[in-house]
Amino acid sequence: MPDVINTVLDVAPGDRLDRIRDSRPAAKENSQRTYDALFAPVDTADVTRVERLAVAAFVSRLHRQEELADHYAVALGAVDANLLALVVAQADAGSATGPYGVYAETGLAAESSDGLRFAVSEEGAVELGSRLSAALEHAHLLVFRPREASPEALQALLDAGWSTTGVVTLSQLVAFLSYQIREVHGLRVLATTEA
Repeated sequence: MPDVINTVLDVAPGDRLDRIRDSRPAAKENSQRTYDALFAPVDTADVTRVERLAVAAFVSRLHRQEELADHYAVALGAVDANLLALVVAQADAGSATGPYGVYAETGLAAESSDGLRFAVSEEGAVELGSRLSAALEHAHLLVFRPREASPEALQALLDAGWSTTGVVTLSQLVAFLSYQIREVHGLRVLATTEA
């Protein structure tokens, strides 16, 4: 697969961003390898490619990361345009700023802040199904309320039909997307600053 970061940022060979990325070859290679492993895996029995793209389109839109949101939207739309519309509607309904959540630690309790507690709409749940609905709700939790991740949150995924391997893959996917979004943002900032 072509390097996804170079693709979404329209990096040309030899330009400033290309040189910046080439100065950290291991980081560049590992970022792409992780992308390949998550979006072109050998085994999709526990998390289908469509589910991976739906979660990626949802998470990147929640982060308001335009280049990656467009990338994942195009990829999902090419497979299932109707699903893309549903995912975009849910992401827009789940739009927020954060992070939010309640700290369990006594010394941090004063820093707790409430915010949107996202749930897929009833109509959306019918169209998305319980499995993908649970995945989007879990992704929203990890993006905006990571301190509230809990065994109960994981159980909700299992109850919706996710396997343990699927839950782990989903969590890896959201974590990678958070990293990838920050990587693209950082590179975009570097592209506009003095050397």
